[in-house]
Amino acid sequence: QVRLVESGGGLVQAGGSLTLSCGASGIIFSNHNVDWYRQSPGKEREFVATITGGGSTNYADSVKGRFTISRDNAKNTVYLQMNSLKPEDTAVYYCRVIIFKQYWGQGTQVTVSS
Repeated sequence: QVRLVESGGGLVQAGGSLTLSCGASGIIFSNHNVDWYRQSPGKEREFVATITGGGSTNYADSVKGRFTISRDNAKNTVYLQMNSLKPEDTAVYYCRVIIFKQYWGQGTQVTVSS
């Protein structure tokens, strides 16, 4: 059974940094693309970043240059390093993997105060 667990969210002032983690069980992360999404109240869930099994990365324009996605295959974990945070980054952040269907974690709240 595939299970994803996000952690690392919290409250931070604008300009600060946070690192989110997405741990997996039931799958070998390095064999799959892993995505980070976020959802703010009243808004649709939106793409943030992705990392392929080969390590290639892609980012939403809104976070490019501020966020970095990476993976530690030994720990079966994907990270999202978030720098220069803005109030508009406030959201619940989710990781996702697709293996015949979508698997999502429970999300971790990130709140950026101005």
